[in-house]
Amino acid sequence: MHTRRGSGMRTRRGWAGRLAAVVLLAAAVWIGVEIWTWPSVKRLAVQRPTTTAFIEQYRARHRAAGRSARVAWVWTPYAAIAPGLKRAVLVAEDIGFYSHHGFALAEMQRALEDAFRDQELPRGASTITQQLAKNLWLSPSRNPLRKGKEAVLTWELERSLSKRRILELYLNVVEFGPGIYGVGAASQRYFGKAAADLDDHEAAQLAAVLPNPSSWHPGWTGPVYRRRVAAVERRMERAAFLWKLI
Repeated sequence: MHTRRGSGMRTRRGWAGRLAAVVLLAAAVWIGVEIWTWPSVKRLAVQRPTTTAFIEQYRARHRAAGRSARVAWVWTPYAAIAPGLKRAVLVAEDIGFYSHHGFALAEMQRALEDAFRDQELPRGASTITQQLAKNLWLSPSRNPLRKGKEAVLTWELERSLSKRRILELYLNVVEFGPGIYGVGAASQRYFGKAAADLDDHEAAQLAAVLPNPSSWHPGWTGPVYRRRVAAVERRMERAAFLWKLI
C-alpha cells in the first residue's frame, strides 16, 4: 500500500514538473518573440511609419469581407498643419500633453470636470502618446498584456522623441473616419482643402470626430456630435496658452 501511494506521489510530481517546464518554455518563447518583433521607436525620430496596426486591421477586415481595402492616408509635415487644428486636437484629446511624460493620472479627473462643465460625455483619459502607441503597434483590445505593452511603448516614445514629433506622428496616423487616416486625408475628404488652410471651426469639427470616427464626421447633424464641436471650440478659447507651445 505504501509503495503504491509513494509511486502515485512520484507520478504527480513528475507531471507537475513537466507542466512547469512546458509553461516556462512557452513563456521563454513568448518573451523571445516579443523581443524579436519589438518596434524600433527611435527610428521614428527620422522616419515616417509606412503603415500602422490600425490601418492593417482595417485592411484585413475589408479583405475578409470582400470589400476594397484601400485607405486614404497622406503624410502632412508638422509645419503644414494649421495651428488651430493642433490646438483643437490637444484640447479635445489631451490638454496636458506638454506637461506630462506620457501618462496623466489627473487626466481622468480633468476629463470628468470638462464633461460636467460642457454637459457632454467625458473624453477618453488616454494621453496622445498612449493613443499613438496603440495606433502604431497595438489593437483596441483592453487585455492586460496589451495594456502593458502600451505602457512600455508610451515610455519609449516620450524618452526617444520630442513632443513636437509625437504630436506630428499622432496627427498623421489617427483615424478620422472609415478608411481615413491623418489630418491631410481628412482635410481633403471633408473640406476639400489642405490641413494648413483649415479655419478654427473646421478644426474643431475634425477634432470632435476623434472619439467616434466610425460614426461621426464634419457636417453630421447628430446632437451629441454638435455639442462636442461646440465644447471643443469653447476649450480652444480658454486654452490660449497653447499658442505659445505649438
